[in-house]
Amino acid sequence: MSSPLRVAINGYGRIGRCVLRALMESHDRDSIKVVAINEPADLESMAYLTQYDSTHGVFPGRVQAFDHGLRVNGEDIPVFHAADPARGPWKSLDFDLLLECSGAFGTRAKLQPFIDAGCPRILVSNPGHGAAEVDYTVVHGINDGGLNADQRIVSAASCTTNAVVPVLDLLDRGLGVRSAFLTTLHSVMNDQPMIDGYHHTDLRRTRSAMQSIVPVATGLAQGVERMLPHLAGRIQAKAVRVPILNVSAIEVSANLARPTDPQALKTLFIEAARIQPNLLACTDQPHASIDFNHDAHSAVIDLGQIRVNNGDFANLLVWFDNEWGFANRMLDVAQAWAGQFSDNPDPVTAEIAQISSSGA
Repeated sequence: MSSPLRVAINGYGRIGRCVLRALMESHDRDSIKVVAINEPADLESMAYLTQYDSTHGVFPGRVQAFDHGLRVNGEDIPVFHAADPARGPWKSLDFDLLLECSGAFGTRAKLQPFIDAGCPRILVSNPGHGAAEVDYTVVHGINDGGLNADQRIVSAASCTTNAVVPVLDLLDRGLGVRSAFLTTLHSVMNDQPMIDGYHHTDLRRTRSAMQSIVPVATGLAQGVERMLPHLAGRIQAKAVRVPILNVSAIEVSANLARPTDPQALKTLFIEAARIQPNLLACTDQPHASIDFNHDAHSAVIDLGQIRVNNGDFANLLVWFDNEWGFANRMLDVAQAWAGQFSDNPDPVTAEIAQISSSGA
């Protein structure tokens, strides 16, 4: 684009801060400009937790609080603290897109007040409570081509959906997926307590996050079916939370329509990673989860963990940084969407969207 996409961030927690850091560290920082942040926390705490992060390390720059916002690498970002974000001063801001990163707004009824208050468009950092709750759901690299200027509320899906959909799409287009079972091993989240307590209606989530492996409910199967509707009824999923701060994995077990072997699967994924290097990666090293902390890919295929039974039953292990990878995908989706409503779309974004659309 000839001028940067102007975005505001609502909610400056784990994902909101990662989005800002990813823009500074991973993306073309001249293509997107953060013009405002809405967050209830005080400015000193916001600056401190941006500069120093227990998971992603010290910010490679300088973050300071000033009278009305944050100064990041010398650039001032105004901050406001609207208790009801829909009542924020959105109409006074000159911006193109709200990045809703609080995770608190998953229905159209809760998101529409933002539009009414002056937000031109919203990109949501959660899958929403159903397809009807948003205008469109995007997994970058799969269906970006469906974005258009008429949409007002778009979801960037979830970190797990972004990790597994490209893998299932490759398997299905290459070999056909008769059925699949997905097991997510997810790092702890803030809906779990550090010690046992009255923390959630799901009794398992009342247990200490750092002392147990905790099975939880997941909507991953529904998220996959939303992206790959021809697989509806053929995907099942379960999830467990494991006591680590970050990085997750998905074990994919797939019954395939055509026979294969481990080497053929390795070749399939290596070639896909070559074509979409910002989306997928492959490794044949003996990794542990910590090795993928701060990894910007949607998914990293562990080639050493590929197994095939009886020629048509494949088992894979997919690593992903559930914070950093997803934050980078939000920025990718924002740029792809901007290519649809900008007067001067970015030709690279448009080309990627066209390729993704034709291959979905």
